[in-house]
Amino acid sequence: MKAIRVREVAGAIAGSCISGNQEAAITGVSIDSRTAASGMVFFALKGERFDGHDFLEQAIEAGCGALVISKALKSVLTLAGNKGVAVIKVKDTLDALQDFAAYYLSLFPIYKIGVTGSTGKTTTKEMLYRILSEKYRTVRNEGNFNNNIGLPLSVFQIDDTTETAVFEMGMDRPGEIHRLAEILRPQVGIITNVGLSHIQNLGSRESILKAKMEITDFFGEKDVLIINLDNDMLSKASYDSSYQILSVGRSEKASFHISRIVDSGEEGIRFTLTAEGDIQEFHLGIPGIHNGTNAALAVVAARCLGVSLQEAAKGLAKLSNTDKRMHIIENRGIKIIDDTYNASPDSMKAAIDVLVGIQGGRKIAILGDMFELGDEEVAYHFQIGEYTSNAGVDMVISVGKNAKYISEGARKGGAKAIHFEAKDLLKGVLDQWIRSGDVILVKGSRGMAMEEIVQLLDKTEE
Repeated sequence: MKAIRVREVAGAIAGSCISGNQEAAITGVSIDSRTAASGMVFFALKGERFDGHDFLEQAIEAGCGALVISKALKSVLTLAGNKGVAVIKVKDTLDALQDFAAYYLSLFPIYKIGVTGSTGKTTTKEMLYRILSEKYRTVRNEGNFNNNIGLPLSVFQIDDTTETAVFEMGMDRPGEIHRLAEILRPQVGIITNVGLSHIQNLGSRESILKAKMEITDFFGEKDVLIINLDNDMLSKASYDSSYQILSVGRSEKASFHISRIVDSGEEGIRFTLTAEGDIQEFHLGIPGIHNGTNAALAVVAARCLGVSLQEAAKGLAKLSNTDKRMHIIENRGIKIIDDTYNASPDSMKAAIDVLVGIQGGRKIAILGDMFELGDEEVAYHFQIGEYTSNAGVDMVISVGKNAKYISEGARKGGAKAIHFEAKDLLKGVLDQWIRSGDVILVKGSRGMAMEEIVQLLDKTEE
């Protein structure tokens, strides 16, 4: 992080500096006293299960140069005064963190790209990061730092050497992408697709589309929105003519046309991308035909920054799987597809397609509950079961409250299926269902912690 004076921090967040040296330099940002360090500013955020104000003394002892608070505690003010720590008081510390991130980001004349969508956000972001890093000093938010806390914190990685930044933008309610866009002010926005994720909170796919479109709320005439034209909602949506639109897809109407897709199972995929007379073949070392669209979206975004299709192909060739996303593990004579990061109906179907395309013996799907699907959650789980049967999955093992309907749907289609109400019940008998040569997909929503099943399958033989 570039050094910022305390008075500058206070001005950026409309705060009152009630004590301390306003000329002190701030060289980092923290919201966790356990990782706070010398020279940092500590924002005392309030959460459902914690209050950062309870850890202010620890932040002072860790060497923080400033505190951002919404309530003044006499003991803290006394300690801060004795230690020479600046204290800035604001109305809301989360708003202050976001405002500071927006101000800090405005100090750098860099190209910024935002990525959102119901599925594929992280994969597309990582692909774009890999491509841009071949040519530019690039920063991105890591892991699941894509929300109203994680994205602002990720901004402070940027410094005077940064040339481009790629940020995944997550949401589960209206207005959240708007706030992230207000902070980021991207010149390029990507919407990977509009599916069913968070439909419980938003009510309909139309509302999900509207929420995703908030990424354009601060666009100007030179800014670019890149969409997946193969997605039904994005293909029929109305777009504002005040910014530019580029599309990607297998449709001939797409600005960038995907063709000649070859699925080589666990070896990855190949596809060709054509635009304005320029043709390039791409190879991805990660499985899943759906990743061809994710890659193409990333390539088009990079092209907006002057990266040629040929240069993009070299960057993508070096891509490796992100943790818990289509990561294939081989152990004890079985292949395990670890796709446990999260789940929605669309991503479940894509993962099942990968499963049946992997070379091996029996194809087994161990599937957990999908969350936040609203009133139709039973139907969505049942449809996934039917999909496994139609795709040719040999056995379905479902885990969780609503996952029982996955097994019911699978049985209706003629597939073998068994259900467990809880992971612990499955763990006790899992070995009975697995044999050498099996290819096993493990997937479920984040709250199901299905990685525990992967760890059990991947155990070392004694």
